[in-house]
Amino acid sequence: TPTPTPTPGTGTGTGTGTGTGTTTTTTTGAGTPVQNGTLVSFTTTIGRIEPAEARTQNGLVRVRFVAGTQSGTATITAFSGGASGRLENLRIGTAAAERVVLTASPQTLGCTGGTSQVSARVEDLSGAPVTGVPVNFSTNAGQLSAATAQTDSSGVARTQLTTTREATISANVAGRTAEATVRLNPRTGISISGPTTAVSAGVPTTFTVNVGSDAIISNVEVNFGDGRVLPLGSISGSTTVQHTYTEAGSYTVRAIARDPSGCDEQVATSLTILPGQPPGVTVTASNNRPTVNETVVLTANVTGATSTIQRYEWTFGPGADRPSAVTTGNQVTVSWSTPGTKVITVTVIQSVGPSGNGSTTVTVVPGF
Repeated sequence: TPTPTPTPGTGTGTGTGTGTGTTTTTTTGAGTPVQNGTLVSFTTTIGRIEPAEARTQNGLVRVRFVAGTQSGTATITAFSGGASGRLENLRIGTAAAERVVLTASPQTLGCTGGTSQVSARVEDLSGAPVTGVPVNFSTNAGQLSAATAQTDSSGVARTQLTTTREATISANVAGRTAEATVRLNPRTGISISGPTTAVSAGVPTTFTVNVGSDAIISNVEVNFGDGRVLPLGSISGSTTVQHTYTEAGSYTVRAIARDPSGCDEQVATSLTILPGQPPGVTVTASNNRPTVNETVVLTANVTGATSTIQRYEWTFGPGADRPSAVTTGNQVTVSWSTPGTKVITVTVIQSVGPSGNGSTTVTVVPGF
């Protein structure tokens, strides 16, 4: 009785072991055990029998079948005198492979890709592992650490996939194939746009940040390129942000988006900031013809660069209840004790950039 070694594709019949697709034929004798020591010889079409001859003990003889490195369908024959037996269709090596199960871990990578461990388990018809057979791997994207690998004692062959986009991996063993797909998390779809023309220092600048409709965003940051960073948190769709530059120059503005897997994507836009321009200033009075000692409210209306205004410096002309004033707001009250034309001036002082000036006149008339 041949006893197969634990190699791929052992057989069943008058021998022991596991396998598929075997048939047994015998030439029978009288049906009684032969005497101990009867010589039995063995032959095989693939591999070898160790030993090729052996003697019976209680009617049985055991030898070892070694498949070696060959693959195919083996026939083992045992004969003694006029009697013989044959074990046929014993699948060896890749011929024993009935199916391939392919897995990838992780099956989903971050939005910029990464590495996935790929495993192919080769099984025979009964589901038992097929060991020591080569598995050929291929992919339609990325790179494999090994295009061919042998199955181990568990019937598993391994390789690594490194990819920056979705990839389908195939495993092939003697025509038996399997496929697995490694996907990427959706990209954040981050984009940023700013003004298309130059902006002056001190004037608010508007930027629009967009993310993909199917992206899952954990945080977006906008780096304005002047040392200031604005975190936006988890956003969706389109978001508008404003920023005021205090100095002239060229700036690169970056938007960085991160998804829950820790995948970062970054985009950038550039803009030019011109030297700050003085703000436009006009002054209005609540009454342009007040009477003597009547309180008048003066308002400085400022346009252009307004975000860095620190103070307003006023002068009121002769006869005012005070010759000048400094305010942090754009309004002030005043009255005059003498009639006549009064010239009011205001200087708008910025923390950065030139100051702006405005003026107006009122005519103070005697009271009745």
